[in-house]
Amino acid sequence: MKPFLQRLYSDYLMPSRLNEYEDLLRSAADKGYAQISVRDFLRAPPAQPRPPTIVHRHDIDSNLRTAARMFAREVRRGVRSSFYFRLSTLDFGLMREIEDYGSEASYHFEEVAAFAKRHHLRDPQEVRRHFGAIGSEFAANLLRIEDRLGMKLSTVASHGDFANRRLGIINHEILADPALRARCGIACEAYDARLLRQFDLYISDRPPPQLYHPLAPAAALGRYHSICLLTHPLQWETNWYDTTKCNLRRLAEGLTW
Repeated sequence: MKPFLQRLYSDYLMPSRLNEYEDLLRSAADKGYAQISVRDFLRAPPAQPRPPTIVHRHDIDSNLRTAARMFAREVRRGVRSSFYFRLSTLDFGLMREIEDYGSEASYHFEEVAAFAKRHHLRDPQEVRRHFGAIGSEFAANLLRIEDRLGMKLSTVASHGDFANRRLGIINHEILADPALRARCGIACEAYDARLLRQFDLYISDRPPPQLYHPLAPAAALGRYHSICLLTHPLQWETNWYDTTKCNLRRLAEGLTW
């Protein structure tokens, strides 16, 4: 019963944590941290000593309303970050605002899981045999987003779906193909080892009561020089309509897959 109550609280009863988020942005600035996007982190000259840095990465699994509110707080604090949107959360108006401000708006992709669910594939090896077709779907989706947005996307981030966990396959496995990366012009995927090894600490938010893993950002400030902070809007503010819609979709997909 306890997990059910925790999920109920997280999805529907949790008070907004957006003031906590803005306090974090302020505290990081007060401690001298540059707060930048994945794209800008990669563009920095490698030989140049970095100041203390937090790379802010937002995966927009759901809850666009809160994503926009987090962005507004970052603008108020002069913070740059990366926002990765799923096909189901694309908002080109918001994405253009993010880019015009100087942050990054890009693609939170999940073609492997989507293909497996659509074709009712449950064997990991069978899914991998279709990586060519899945890669082509990824390339087509990326191109459509770039055309609508009017700009080239250089970094992307893999989404984690329940289908990935069941299959034991991560969506970004398709980008192990150098030819696909070159064809799509992908400079970096957010889980690339060459990116992650540049951070002293990688923090991801979690549902309550844990909130963060492996530790809270406030405890990391001043102790770690380079930090990547992954956040999801749904962990910071509830949205009854959006959450219910996502939960029902997840239930339907689980029943039909």
